[in-house]
Amino acid sequence: MRCAFREERVVAFVGSGLVVEEIDAKFWRVVEPLVYQGDSQQFVIPAGFRTDFASVPRALVWLVPRYGAYTRAAILHDYLRDTHQVSIADADGIFRRCLRELGVSVPRYWMMWAAVRLASRLRGASFGAVVTWVLIAVPSVLFLAIPVIVVQVFLVLFWLVELIFWGLARVFARTATPPPQPQMKTA
Repeated sequence: MRCAFREERVVAFVGSGLVVEEIDAKFWRVVEPLVYQGDSQQFVIPAGFRTDFASVPRALVWLVPRYGAYTRAAILHDYLRDTHQVSIADADGIFRRCLRELGVSVPRYWMMWAAVRLASRLRGASFGAVVTWVLIAVPSVLFLAIPVIVVQVFLVLFWLVELIFWGLARVFARTATPPPQPQMKTA
């Protein structure tokens, strides 16, 4: 008896791993080339490429920090978006595939994909892709709404506390430092 099944070709990052150096509080530089072997294409992120890892709003870093198991996928996505080697929709799809290959949990990689598609304004999306996006985005927003609101409120409250302490330091310590800026985005 023959059993037919579809074998999915596993593609992945090739080489020893990721080596980066910090440029500043937000950006990092790839020190050694990072190679991703796709189904039919190979992408080489050259040494010197600048990335911010995953671009995550500050209110969501408790769920998705700027770096983690998905860091290489985020760098590849940044590279594909910067170089226009593939369409925006394809870059976002490759990002999702990389997340899956890197072992990111199913809900997290679908939410991350929905976020990058939203940031891309769903450019290049077919009707089916828009429907898929809605089916992922709506439950994600409903799930995340309350924690995000709570985090945002406390970020604003913490900024107000920082501002009060800055004002007190300015009066009593004669500091010349500028007032703190609200930090609703990561670094």
